[in-house]
Amino acid sequence: MELNSIAVIERQFNTGELPVLVNCSDGKAYICKYMRSSASAFKLLNELIGAMLIEEWSILSPDFSFVNIQSEHWTNIFTPHSLSAPAFGYQQIDDVIDITPSTYIAVRPSMNSLIQLLKIALFDFWIANEDRTINNSNLLFRPNDGKLISIDYGGILNTGSYDSPMSQLTVSDSILYADIFGHISKATDSSEILDKANGLFAYYNDCIKRSLEKEQVILECIPPEWNIHKDIVSEKLEQIFEQDWTEQVWMNFIECIKEVLNDEQLKV
Repeated sequence: MELNSIAVIERQFNTGELPVLVNCSDGKAYICKYMRSSASAFKLLNELIGAMLIEEWSILSPDFSFVNIQSEHWTNIFTPHSLSAPAFGYQQIDDVIDITPSTYIAVRPSMNSLIQLLKIALFDFWIANEDRTINNSNLLFRPNDGKLISIDYGGILNTGSYDSPMSQLTVSDSILYADIFGHISKATDSSEILDKANGLFAYYNDCIKRSLEKEQVILECIPPEWNIHKDIVSEKLEQIFEQDWTEQVWMNFIECIKEVLNDEQLKV
């Protein structure tokens, strides 16, 4: 979907990519990241790839759209930008809590929240998301139904290393190392946590199969204004579907969970 801005931008966030909140032609507000340089085009590409693939993993993530920001609506923002290329926007969600080192305790420990977090962690290991870590969970929490919502994919594919082979995450690169995992898992015995993680194997394989069907769709969705060669993208996407990669990811995921659980036991 492609939208247009309809009002002057009044808010810019102080996070890394300095996104802006844009009121759009569908009557909703979107948190938009935009073209600032050729390097930022690959950050936008990562957002597109992550947002499209996570849909196949039954993990909640905000709706997204390409957004054409009109020049007259940018007058309050002085960050360098290119309005000739569409921005990438996530629909703003109300009544959620941004998970931080000081707010994670709002999530009630339960088997439901644990399974949600394990699935998010597994997705990150597969997609090599280096930006969901101990100090930056990139998660929202919706208290009314206990759902975790995944956001921000600029750090996937080893932070967009399109000219290098894929490399596995370490446990400290992952959400498993964050306080929220220890908080959510504290009500569950370590052996049961490991059983639940191992029980995701069929889910993992099904998600990869469904994700594979999105590869061509992703390539077709890349805006030409981002000036990204699709062959480069195709080669990178093929890497995450290679059997060697998917098998190594699974083994690494399980070993990292064992490492975290062992560390937690040592703290007791």
